Amino acid sequence: MKISFSSPTLPKSGVLVLLLPEGGALAGLAADADSRTQGQVSRAIKAAGFTGRRDSTLDLVAPGGGYNRIVVFGLGAPASLRHLDLEMLGGAIAGVLQSVKAESAVIAADVTMGGLQAKESAALIGSGLCLRVYSFNHYKSKKPDTRQLKDAVILTPDAKGARQRFPAFEAVAEGVHLARDLVNEPPNTLHPVAFAERMKPLAKLGLTVSVMTPAQMKKLGMNALLGVAQGSDHEARIVVMQWNGGKRGDQPLAFIGKGVTFDTGGISIKPAQGMEDMKGDMGGAACVAGLMLALAKRKAKVNAIGAIGIVENMPDGKAQRPGDIVKSMSGQTIAVLNTDAEGRLVLADVLWYIQDRFKPKFMIDLATLTGAILVALGKEHAGLFSNNDELAHRLSEAGYATGEKVWRMPLAPEYDKIIDHDVADVKNTGGRHAGSITAAQFIQRFVNNVPWAHLDVAGTAMDGPRSAINQSWGPGWGVRLLDRFVAQYYEK
Repeated sequence: MKISFSSPTLPKSGVLVLLLPEGGALAGLAADADSRTQGQVSRAIKAAGFTGRRDSTLDLVAPGGGYNRIVVFGLGAPASLRHLDLEMLGGAIAGVLQSVKAESAVIAADVTMGGLQAKESAALIGSGLCLRVYSFNHYKSKKPDTRQLKDAVILTPDAKGARQRFPAFEAVAEGVHLARDLVNEPPNTLHPVAFAERMKPLAKLGLTVSVMTPAQMKKLGMNALLGVAQGSDHEARIVVMQWNGGKRGDQPLAFIGKGVTFDTGGISIKPAQGMEDMKGDMGGAACVAGLMLALAKRKAKVNAIGAIGIVENMPDGKAQRPGDIVKSMSGQTIAVLNTDAEGRLVLADVLWYIQDRFKPKFMIDLATLTGAILVALGKEHAGLFSNNDELAHRLSEAGYATGEKVWRMPLAPEYDKIIDHDVADVKNTGGRHAGSITAAQFIQRFVNNVPWAHLDVAGTAMDGPRSAINQSWGPGWGVRLLDRFVAQYYEK
């Protein structure tokens, strides 16, 4: 979709979107529209009892003055609008325009919103448009209606400033779209090798992309990860993406994603009902891929590492058994009591490898790790676990700003004791109680004293909550959160 910005002079035809503050005047209409059109719109607003209440809309078909349609959006109190509200406004506008099959539109955004500069308000609306206009229909044999929103012009007093500000938002939207594509892809086409191959073209953006094979992992002692993969015909892969946009020698920020492209549960097989959703068990890896694309496209001024451990967890004659003991890269031995607690085994080796090789400033892992986090938090928050208060606070603030919210959960020695094992160093499940916490305690054993945060995104990274800026089963959750986190706290 093409987004452009122009000075606030209204067109005389086509589809026009106007913004109405509650109890205020239409943005831009009085100065530019002919008196007849202005009168017709004002009468329609009065007749409909339209007050400009937040999130309300009024659709006027063939209102005269050459317009095919005028859509009026209620802003509520503009001074109270924050960044996220403006993105949601852009998404809501895109949703209405798509529903009426408008291919292009002009949006009059000449109104002061949230105390923000005009360029920021316009760019945020554009961001919302980009985030909403997404579809995944590659596998439809019947072609969808081609009359979809293709371009929008946003009118603003600071068109030049908006043009300069918008590319960063557009880069993040592209990262979100990549993450959505990966989560939505069926598991027979996005197996571990295929996932790794899809990461290689990111090198064109300036990322250094390296792919690790099972032979290399075996040499490093990554038996925890390889144990998960051994029941599948598709080999495991680890992909490491490096972005060097900061000062030479600065410690990199590290982001690690669980990439189980399909999770049957292995020998501890899952129930058949709903198992098809387990194509989304790589939502953490998808987020890391989307984040690295966004950082590279907007040329973020940081050094960053994105690492994803990619496996398929299948029941086979070669598959890992409940009761097996494996030795991880760290040297710690793990008793595998449940083969469906596999994501933490993948993360154990990847986290150890990243801290050992790159000596990062911090590590943040994302994983669709436990159903227990859904019981605790539903789909509105991801679970946040951390050994560092500053890191946790910053992630919480970024989550609030982007609407990709996190909620901090406890870590404590009392929970850690639950996963001690009488034969091995640790077992991969602590049982039914405190399932998300004991999973995080397990991961913590493989991070040493590196500042670390774990995001359990089982409720948000697949079939997450729908909103004005997301209508996809694969929401691309986490890309906006982490990009905001990086931009606000770590770019110089």
